Amino acid sequence: MEYDGYKLLRIQRDGKILTAIIDAPPINVMTMELFGELARLSQDLERDPDTLVFLLKSADPDFFIAHFDVSAILSFPIEQPPSRETSAENAFHAMCARFASMNKVTIAQIEGRVGGGGSELSMNFDMRFGARGRTIVNQMEVPLGIIPGGSGTQMMPRLIGRNRAMEVILGGIDLDADTAERWGYLNRALEAAEINSFVSVFAHRIASFPTEAVRAAKKSICSVSAPMQEGLAQESHLFQELIRTAAARSLMQKFLNHGGQTREVELNIATATARFSAS
Repeated sequence: MEYDGYKLLRIQRDGKILTAIIDAPPINVMTMELFGELARLSQDLERDPDTLVFLLKSADPDFFIAHFDVSAILSFPIEQPPSRETSAENAFHAMCARFASMNKVTIAQIEGRVGGGGSELSMNFDMRFGARGRTIVNQMEVPLGIIPGGSGTQMMPRLIGRNRAMEVILGGIDLDADTAERWGYLNRALEAAEINSFVSVFAHRIASFPTEAVRAAKKSICSVSAPMQEGLAQESHLFQELIRTAAARSLMQKFLNHGGQTREVELNIATATARFSAS
């Protein structure tokens, strides 16, 4: 599938991995133009049968996405009373939902500052990795007299807990990479010199695994917000689907043939399973 017509996103493909690099000087503010490209990218990715892992990063070492364009917010129509939109009617919520639910693994490599709507978008990705001494998270809406309106008040408490979300959102504070990792916003805080290599190796590791298994695992994990019994039923159904596939049966047999369930292999299981999938 071709990704043409993007001006503020540089699109790169490496097998099953698609990378988009945000390049919107001077500070990667999410203007309406950048928002439009990100929203269109979410739609293109959703339809893409070839991509398994999607990585979003920035060309600017100081800014991932600064925040949503405040001048654009000031131009939003306010003549009519506020309405209660469905998520499908709110274009920003719909974009975030696509990244969260699509059958691709979505990874945000956050180097530099991420704030406001950029942070809200990032929180809807499956994973976020940051760089020590560079990554800063900020929700700057309350100090400006508004609130996060792109899913932030709902996503942040789910990631870091209610009390810490209160601190970040109501306080408008900067959250450094180590604190963001400890609180659960980031998967990991890595050294700045190591983040590119780590995320690339990790993305390629996932991309080397059977596509059906990766997609089913994400789908099942995403059902955690449903009642437990619904989530368990979903998990059981997906598990039963996969054990019937030729790819899964071949890989499980290969695992056993190459020492699976022996002490030597089991002590290095992460390395072993990656090797069996790639071979």
